[in-house]
Amino acid sequence: MAPPCKVLMVAEKPSIALSIASVLSHGQMSTRRGVTEVHEFDIMFLGFHAHCRVTSVIGHVFSVDFPASYQDWTATDPLNLFQAPILKTESNPKAHIQRHLSQESRGCGYLVLWLDCDREGENICFEVIECTGFHVKEAKERVYRARFSSVTEKDILKAMDNLVEPNKDEALAVDARQEIDLKVGVAFTRFQTSYFQGKYGNLDSRVISYGPCQTPTLGFCVQRYLQITTFKQEKFWTVHPYIIKNGYDLQLEWERQMLFDLNVATMFQKLVMEDGLLEVIDISEKQESKGRPCGLNTVNLLKVASSALGFGPQVAMQLAERLYTQGFISYPRTESTAYPSSFDFKVTLNEQISNPLWGDHVQRLLVEGYQKPRMGTDAGDHPPITPMQSATEDMLAKDAWRLYQYVCQHFIASISPDCKFVRKKVQFKVGGECFHCVGQHVTLEGFTSIMPWLAVNEKRLPQFTIGEKIEVSNVELYEGNTEPPDYLTESELISLMEKNGIGTDASIPVHINNICERNYVQVQSGRKLVPTALGIALIRGYQYIDPDLCLPEIRSFIEHQITLVAKGQADHVRVVQHVLQQFKNKYSYFVKQVWHCWALDLRYFDQLNISCGPTGLLLSC
Repeated sequence: MAPPCKVLMVAEKPSIALSIASVLSHGQMSTRRGVTEVHEFDIMFLGFHAHCRVTSVIGHVFSVDFPASYQDWTATDPLNLFQAPILKTESNPKAHIQRHLSQESRGCGYLVLWLDCDREGENICFEVIECTGFHVKEAKERVYRARFSSVTEKDILKAMDNLVEPNKDEALAVDARQEIDLKVGVAFTRFQTSYFQGKYGNLDSRVISYGPCQTPTLGFCVQRYLQITTFKQEKFWTVHPYIIKNGYDLQLEWERQMLFDLNVATMFQKLVMEDGLLEVIDISEKQESKGRPCGLNTVNLLKVASSALGFGPQVAMQLAERLYTQGFISYPRTESTAYPSSFDFKVTLNEQISNPLWGDHVQRLLVEGYQKPRMGTDAGDHPPITPMQSATEDMLAKDAWRLYQYVCQHFIASISPDCKFVRKKVQFKVGGECFHCVGQHVTLEGFTSIMPWLAVNEKRLPQFTIGEKIEVSNVELYEGNTEPPDYLTESELISLMEKNGIGTDASIPVHINNICERNYVQVQSGRKLVPTALGIALIRGYQYIDPDLCLPEIRSFIEHQITLVAKGQADHVRVVQHVLQQFKNKYSYFVKQVWHCWALDLRYFDQLNISCGPTGLLLSC
């Protein structure tokens, strides 16, 4: 009898490898320690007996960098970096992942790649192929890609039954982004840092960094800061009559809303007071609904984590990834808000039926029938983020539990009924002016019973009849001031980044974290992002020299080109050359103009009451 063939399976993380091996081996496996653990067992593979090894990498095996000859800042003109060669080196040489994969692949005739199913995961697939010595062009039938969205038994077995080829185009798209970001970022960063340190002394060894994603992200924060500082406050006045009816004390809203002239507003107040008798001129009722949410994608999870749970996006993704690797939620990096037609809602609901917090709600949905989800967006990557198995608070750390709880609530809400309510508007006339009041009465809580923070506020009104006249009890002339916008919150910044194509669901948290760590912005109460003097100075400098460098359009342009590569519609070498040439031209112009626009001017900082610490950096044009 011929010995069984050998199959090597590689996952992205040790915990995922363990989950895969446990399912495929039905728990009948041996485990030995290595750089990462290796699980071994026998299975039926493609219709024949096979001996299987399952191991993992720890994220990317390689990272890109310049050769040693380009590492010396003083010996290399940053302009030359745009055409410099690059090389891939092991991301963590001490981990010896490359050697580990090479050793474990010996004698193996098949390779199955269980990397995360996004572009980064696809790129790691080809890193693993390189380390193991498998070459797709020479032996396509021997290299397979498993596509899965969770580490449940059902998803793992389904992936094994539907193995595909790895996607070279998506991997090349990541290569393109890495090379562009490296060359553009390092060239500008080296020049800026050297220029300021050389002209203005030691900047506490601070690296004044630039990034095609990082800098437009900072630009949003500074743009909001400039809107705040240039805002001119204005006084306004509005007239509020009050009435008392059947025990209700009601303040009425003015149809004119507000006026910016005190004399005119006072005139209207007098007209209402002199008349003193309101007439009901219209009563309208309208059945309205508040729609249940679509499926949960990464961006929306990050926004809720920041605005409602108080987690920064970087922490939120770390928690989500931990929940995923533990098997509690599906893959947390997805752009899709539409569930696939094959999604089994009943099975997912049954997992939550015993939960003490929302089990009763789940039971009602199973008995009365759950709703068809709203049409969302199918980005062609992963399904929305959903719970995969039940958990209780004592099973998870505090913050992980809060995030898991929200994922569960959002999923249940997405297939619950819409919230239904009746909106009643009563309109009045007095002294020739029109006023109104609005009441709301909820007829069906729907999804808001599981997401109570989105509930419609009840406001009861007394009974009115058209033509009825009611005495005015008081007429207030309210004085207020127009207010500037507030600083951007993380949640608002994430929305702007998504809308303008800055970063991906995987990289948005990284870019926000970078501008915080580099002291370009500070996170203040309410997770508001307040730019520092250094961050303001950098963006104002770009705005004067070349606004493209800090506007979102420049990153959108890059992402569009990279997406063409991922779809196989553009050659990745040509895309990289084209983008780098654009940035090389911008770099040359930037270097020529920077002397005219950036200068040390501490007095100007003092006038603005902005502290820049020992750096003293400021734009002065």
